[in-house]
Amino acid sequence: MAHRLRQTGRSVPLVSAAVCGLFYLLAAPFGLRSQPAAVDGPRADAIRSPNIISVSSSLVSVPVSVTDPAGRIIQDLAPEDFRIFEGGRAVEISRVTGSKHSPLHLALLFDLSGSVHSRFEFEREAAARFLRTVWKPGDTITLVTFSERPLTLLERGENLEAALSELALLEPTKAGTAFFDTVVLAARMLGKASAPETRQAQIVLSDGADNQSDHGLASAAEALQRSDTLFYAINPSGASVRLNAVNRKGHEDLSLLASATGGTAFVYDPSSDLDSMLGRIAAELRAQYLLSYYSPSSRNDGTFRAIRVSIPGRPELSVRARQGYYAAP
Repeated sequence: MAHRLRQTGRSVPLVSAAVCGLFYLLAAPFGLRSQPAAVDGPRADAIRSPNIISVSSSLVSVPVSVTDPAGRIIQDLAPEDFRIFEGGRAVEISRVTGSKHSPLHLALLFDLSGSVHSRFEFEREAAARFLRTVWKPGDTITLVTFSERPLTLLERGENLEAALSELALLEPTKAGTAFFDTVVLAARMLGKASAPETRQAQIVLSDGADNQSDHGLASAAEALQRSDTLFYAINPSGASVRLNAVNRKGHEDLSLLASATGGTAFVYDPSSDLDSMLGRIAAELRAQYLLSYYSPSSRNDGTFRAIRVSIPGRPELSVRARQGYYAAP
């Protein structure tokens, strides 16, 4: 019997209800960066005058991935093809940046625990090939391993070879798994001092099963949203593992976090090609659009604002993006 690849995301009925449930649970999903617009010159002096009532605006950046019905990445769209709505109100897109001009802050999270170490050497080599493919000058790499607790080996490093050297030294363990704690830690590291019009992404090699964390699913999702981080996951254990309640929840959690941030989670059989899955993630990260606009609201009050991205002239295309942001005070 041929092995089948299962890509979990918003098209998978099994998890769609759970995804909606997570959105309502968190009440304010999908954090995006909100940066004050720079004002210089005479206008700046006028705004600083006590006799002038000033209205500030915020720049919101939204990473967007677009695919056709066959799953192929679409890269030839123009700025006028996109529409963005904030709170149901159409906003003007001020800038569309290609991934070549948008730095990527990447975190690779590597599960060393006993549940996923059967093909550890192959997974480590595939991860190294992925980094060589996706990294470009100006990007940074954070490398975090985890079993019963997360361990940061490299934080926002700018040298690819340093990351590869750390990766080559990894060894599996038979300890427990602090999956959620690691997601939260990495998200907070990525969110520190992030400049406008950059992208943050976590790439996680794990089955998602957690038995050690202080944090839970809701905390992990909120940390990803507040740090504007896309979540991508591959389950190395695969679908052929005998699924118990812990395994099933791990699979669902990977899917939920990916759907909540505009990323993708893959659950597949170990005989499938891990390089192919990592290659698809790398291709998507290299082909994303970064849409920026100024929020029509001048209040940076920490509240959640819903957004929607569409391509009305190409209804057959699939658009994946975060669905809102926190207006950071």
